[in-house]
Amino acid sequence: MQDHLPEREAFYTLFDTPIGFCGMTWNGRGVVGMQLPEDDASKSRSRIAKRFPESLEAPPPPHIQTIIAEVVALLKGEARDLSAIPLDMEGVPELHRRVYEVARAIPPGKLMTYGEIASRLGIDNARLIGQALGKNPFAIIVPCHRVVAAGGKLGGFSANGGGMTKRRLLAIEGARRDESPTLFDLIS
Repeated sequence: MQDHLPEREAFYTLFDTPIGFCGMTWNGRGVVGMQLPEDDASKSRSRIAKRFPESLEAPPPPHIQTIIAEVVALLKGEARDLSAIPLDMEGVPELHRRVYEVARAIPPGKLMTYGEIASRLGIDNARLIGQALGKNPFAIIVPCHRVVAAGGKLGGFSANGGGMTKRRLLAIEGARRDESPTLFDLIS
């Protein structure tokens, strides 16, 4: 990612978005994690400290500022493709990596079911997909909010705010499956 950063040393920053203060953790290989907002910035900071205890708060370097600007634009409702953002997936189980790769290919405003991802990966158990997405450390960049249950049901969401946060993210993107009604027509 950047030669001047130590490969394993991690840093984080908080940044304001239309949905609140988010956090991003990175190292020399890529983004290590994203933190969706808590009730206030101190709670976000505390959660990052628990998830990434070795990370240090630091001003974001230019390449991270660019990623943050893309995330903020997406959360303002602007279509952004975040699939090229480098992620450090060291320590991420192989199945989760495969699930995250498929989820990253879902464009803003589109949806895919847990079962569809399972089918693409040749897996006979959609619950494994939900479990992998429930441990997604890269929320927004790996858009697990775009994955729903069969029949257009919302499905789970492990980030702060649960289903309400998932609904909000999908509303920002105007999410829909193909030419079908919006997700909110299906689950309202």
